[in-house]
Amino acid sequence: MRVHASPLAGACSLLFVPGTRPERFAKALASGAGGVIVDWEDAVAPGDKAVARAALAQALAGIGPSDRARLAVRINAEGTPWHADDLAALPELAAQGLGAVVLPKADSAAGVAAAARAMGAHGAVLPLMESVAGLDAVRTLAAAPQVLRLLFGHLDFQADAGLVCGPGEEELVPVRLQIVLASRAAGLPAPVDGVTPDTTNLQLVQGHAARALRGGFGGKLCIHPAQVAAVHAAFAPSPEKADWARRVVEGFAEACGGVFTLDGRMVDAPVVKLAEQMLARARVLGVVHG
Repeated sequence: MRVHASPLAGACSLLFVPGTRPERFAKALASGAGGVIVDWEDAVAPGDKAVARAALAQALAGIGPSDRARLAVRINAEGTPWHADDLAALPELAAQGLGAVVLPKADSAAGVAAAARAMGAHGAVLPLMESVAGLDAVRTLAAAPQVLRLLFGHLDFQADAGLVCGPGEEELVPVRLQIVLASRAAGLPAPVDGVTPDTTNLQLVQGHAARALRGGFGGKLCIHPAQVAAVHAAFAPSPEKADWARRVVEGFAEACGGVFTLDGRMVDAPVVKLAEQMLARARVLGVVHG
């Protein structure tokens, strides 16, 4: 499967699951999440890293090809004692159809290239931006071969930068914007925003997802299956908006790419672009079909 054809490219939700809990892999894939990230990093104790590697390799045999393509694995970061062994495990997983590798603390083109080599020629890499050094290199990382889209680890970034963010995280607006613009400049799908640690306040999760959408992000990371529906509720256009987007796209085609009027309002190329983006999200989330 080519990188650009990966189902992870348009996923609005990516759900983490601990790498030492293989009984949860299938449940996570059935949660409605667009993609699932098996975590070998933060969710796995140092003494269990090898167990997590073996668990994923064994579990893939029982997962269908289409679901394998929706799976990614977050390996341990460069400079940790487990990084080399994680990279060494990737070729076998990629050969079985693993969709992508998430590279935490991504801050160098060399690190992304090493992950890409381990995944093979058509393997996808998802750099996780979690540091000031990563932000400084964000355009280089976004443009690296086999990078599918960027992820934002905003909690780690705050700690690295020494930020003390308020509830609205206004301090991170310029950081998020740089990630969005780097993605656009590299021709990548819109990036994926960070997690909401609160697993009980789904209204908060939906609010954070709505903020991500307004800010140019195309999805959000989740740490609990219950968060998936809240994220999708924020990213899914209403049926009325989806219908408007469909009529805009159809009207533009009928006008042969020229300016036209819909519901008393002028429609030109920028409006069509927004409608196409809205329609793409609606299709991914099942609001419209076809």
